[in-house]
Amino acid sequence: MIRIPSVNHGEGKGDERAIAAYVAEKLNEVGIKSELIVTGENRVNVVAKIEGRDSARPGLVVHGHLDVVPVNEADWSVDPFGGIIKDGYLWGRGAVDMKDMDAMIIATVRAWKRANYQPPRNILLVFFADEEAGSEYGSRYLVKNRPEIFEGYTEAISEVGGFSVTITGGHRLYFIEGAQKGINWLQLKAKGEAGHGSFINPKNAVTKLAAAVARIGSYEWPQLETKTGAKFWSKIAELTGDKYDPKNTRPLLKHIGEAARMLGATIQNTANPTMLNAGYKANVIPQQATAVIDGRFLPGFEDELLETISKLAGDEIEIEVLVRDKALEVDFEGPLVDAMKAALAKFDPEGIPVPYLMSGGTDNKALSDLGIIGYGFSPVKLPPDLDFFALFHGVDERIPVDGLKFGVKVLNEFLQNS
Repeated sequence: MIRIPSVNHGEGKGDERAIAAYVAEKLNEVGIKSELIVTGENRVNVVAKIEGRDSARPGLVVHGHLDVVPVNEADWSVDPFGGIIKDGYLWGRGAVDMKDMDAMIIATVRAWKRANYQPPRNILLVFFADEEAGSEYGSRYLVKNRPEIFEGYTEAISEVGGFSVTITGGHRLYFIEGAQKGINWLQLKAKGEAGHGSFINPKNAVTKLAAAVARIGSYEWPQLETKTGAKFWSKIAELTGDKYDPKNTRPLLKHIGEAARMLGATIQNTANPTMLNAGYKANVIPQQATAVIDGRFLPGFEDELLETISKLAGDEIEIEVLVRDKALEVDFEGPLVDAMKAALAKFDPEGIPVPYLMSGGTDNKALSDLGIIGYGFSPVKLPPDLDFFALFHGVDERIPVDGLKFGVKVLNEFLQNS
């Protein structure tokens, strides 16, 4: 799958056609019929249904995405689309995000068909397009235009969860994603008085905007407690003998190594200036200036984000929401979670499953519009010293082969008992 480039360049420019055909072929080889759903030029999704022993039970959606982000080949030490195995790792774009999970899903259901195995309930396999650029040609399209596909399915699993992280004391935790931050991409606009660059101009739009951007970018956001965060950080404190203070969990970041890269952003709202645009000539003061802020809010704290940014921007700055996406948070309990825990325990008795809050988002957000409860559960056992989070969209993306083999066993065990 890595050797089939399925790069998503954004703005509708992507190509999942070849990899979707490959997935459909692998399913068809063992008698699993699938539907290829074309949502744009070269934008293709794959959907297949596996009937369970008890079709009266609500079904489970098992989904992944087929697209990957672009690469700069000159930065890589290997061919990013070579799919080579070296030093115990499988290398290439998509090895972590998320062709590893796609392949584990396919391998599992192919084995089932060869053994004439039938899962306990209906399974819906979906391989989405366009996840890396907003899902408009993938999950969001299918939820809006083909909701009947998902009728009878109430739960889902997908990416960015179920991987191991070794913390202080050698404890191996398995992070299961049960919450995601929401998005508010905001445009700030300052209006002023145009004029000659040599004049004194107290109504300079660039000056107004720059001051607002600086206030927002340097603001220290207060820590906020979520249900998922409370479970996660209290467990870290318990295992390490440290103290859990919901108003100050930053001292606990030192216990989770490189995972602090993502988790440090999940104890508070964030707002990062990412774009600036003003002027057209060095000696002309422009009449307006704009900036874009990438705002991310914790579940339940969207109002706090917007109110704070508005206050920091000031009365002279207009704020427009460019993109808004919900936050998610589901309970870390129930039969599905119990099945995840049991599957991990079977193959790693020392492993400790914990829920965590993700700083980004997945296709589970789109499925939630249909009332489907989703988790990140793409199991893989990782070496203690691997900076796993740096590999998402990173250079020399790779996954340990042994970790993949572990993941297939856990995924199979989970699906057979969920």
